[in-house]
Amino acid sequence: MSNPAILVTGGAGYIGSHVVKQLGEQGETIIVLDNLSKGFPEAVTHGQLVIGDTGDRELVSRLLTEYPVDTIMHFAAHTVVPESIANPLKYYGNNTCNTRNLLECAQQAGVRHFIFSSTAAVYGMPEENKPVSEDTPASPINAYGTSKLMSEWMLRDLSAISDLRHVSLRYFNVTGADPEGRVGQSTPDATLLTKVACEAVVGKRSHVSIFGTDYPTPDGTGVRDYIHVMDLADAHVRALRYLRAGGKSVTLNCGYGHGYSVREILAMVREVSGVDFPIREEARRPGDPASLIAAADRIREVLGWQPRYDDLYRMMETSLNWEYKLAAGEGYGRQSA
Repeated sequence: MSNPAILVTGGAGYIGSHVVKQLGEQGETIIVLDNLSKGFPEAVTHGQLVIGDTGDRELVSRLLTEYPVDTIMHFAAHTVVPESIANPLKYYGNNTCNTRNLLECAQQAGVRHFIFSSTAAVYGMPEENKPVSEDTPASPINAYGTSKLMSEWMLRDLSAISDLRHVSLRYFNVTGADPEGRVGQSTPDATLLTKVACEAVVGKRSHVSIFGTDYPTPDGTGVRDYIHVMDLADAHVRALRYLRAGGKSVTLNCGYGHGYSVREILAMVREVSGVDFPIREEARRPGDPASLIAAADRIREVLGWQPRYDDLYRMMETSLNWEYKLAAGEGYGRQSA
């Protein structure tokens, strides 16, 4: 193959599969590396799927030797915050140590570009109730956020002494699904609010819980910046173009710059679906900030990124359409009863 290739780790998962779809539609050569612990072969719409782990240095090195990989997009990670608190070594092992192995293989193979799936969890509990910028001090409060921040540091330090350039994308709350219905969120036992609410609509959950109703927000529930997965995928495609055009290493927030409360999300899911599913009010969970919203100017300036799906109704509509497809047995995934 004469065209450069992209190694996408975790490309059979929720976000990775949307990125693979967009890359494939643009004619990119793609190798997906996924151990299928959370992903699904059916989600890989383009390229070649290799079943394996990012911690397998022999496998990663072989792939980087066999294919003309100029870019790695690294999605493979554990992402459940409560689990990271209960089992921190699992997160440091998979998220941090495996990233270190991946970076070493990339350095040895001369890979020039690295796009990293990071998270707003690196910010922890911001002191001021206002949008957080990329310059806001990182202060994670759980192993998930810390494991991602450590990976950002490794990328920074390696880029400083090598030809590798990188883009670290700090995701806020990702939601939605491919409007064409080809890929979507199929993770079993998902904890994301919108996924939980959509599962309640189709009867897979008995209710949806609101954890905390006494926050200093307009309706007392937590406020988050939700970004549609299609816009997030587009940010990765633009990051690829940016690096291939010679762009410098940079860290960017991925959000819309405004937020919705838990009550607003649940009200919209009810409106779109017409289903009045039960809602329970429960106590706050430790470590949940009242509000977490991205200062999202830099990604627009650096990547020329312009969101196309910044509409709450559309975000919930695409999420629900995918959930209806799963309920009808037409999607893919190991669905819990």
